[in-house]
Amino acid sequence: MNPITLTLAHSPDPDDAFMWWPLGDTGAFTGAPREPSIDVGRFRFTSIPADIHELNVRAVEKGDLDITAVSMYAYAHAAERYMLLSCGSSMGDGYGPKFVALPEVEARFKNGGWRDDDVVAVPGERTSAFLALRLMHGRAFRFQVMRFDLIAQAVAEGRFAAGIVIHESQLTYESFGLRLLADLGAWWKDETGLPMPLGANVIRADTDARFGPGTAKAVAGLLKRSIEHALANRVQGLAVARASAVADHAHATTDPEQTDRFVRMYVNDLTLDLGGQGGRGLLGVEAFLMRAVDAGLLPAFGGVRVVSP
Repeated sequence: MNPITLTLAHSPDPDDAFMWWPLGDTGAFTGAPREPSIDVGRFRFTSIPADIHELNVRAVEKGDLDITAVSMYAYAHAAERYMLLSCGSSMGDGYGPKFVALPEVEARFKNGGWRDDDVVAVPGERTSAFLALRLMHGRAFRFQVMRFDLIAQAVAEGRFAAGIVIHESQLTYESFGLRLLADLGAWWKDETGLPMPLGANVIRADTDARFGPGTAKAVAGLLKRSIEHALANRVQGLAVARASAVADHAHATTDPEQTDRFVRMYVNDLTLDLGGQGGRGLLGVEAFLMRAVDAGLLPAFGGVRVVSP
């Protein structure tokens, strides 16, 4: 039987690299082939690291990637093209993206003194972090999209009134002299009691039609085994994650303890199974997206379709 080669697009942050290194890489995009560390059967994977904003836009506008990371907010815009995989999601249970600013701006923002000319740096219009800030703030504000790894520096330089930091910058923003205005994941848990859905992994809805019945389910099982293998071989996985992040973006942390902390935050039991913890993960997804629909920030869509092993 001929192998099936699938594109696997992901952000360059450590948790994605940690989850997927066991799958290997054909090297067709990266130029660095790696043999898989687990039995991938008839499947082969081509790794495509890219900024999450780029992946969101590509999923919504093209839908050409076989498997891709997306923001959970963007998934709703791409729900006709993609199905949500039950494994691989990033869920912040009481923590999440950080809304930050310089100390001199902190008091004004916390007291609701946003000016009309204040501009917030955000990692993408379809990111869950941006949606969460819009839900928390309750009204429109000026913003500018930037690569996620450049936001902390830009805010520290005074180019923006504030910014939303994601990925490792959630742990390193204080080193830029920035102060926390709000932890969006903590706000969401206070509001709902649920984990905040941030990133998701999705698979093309036509996968079975292209490769045969049961293919999507088989891929879901393989991805779950990849995460399980990574967790069982944590030292190796963290080394790969750190190297991948440093190679792919400007302000990636080189601190092994910070990499370990970040991976522990976003590779957990809800990553292995979105339906875990009595379904809290899936409830968090549905509540987040439905609240956006109710607020007029997201058009009504056909609901969440989940593929499980």
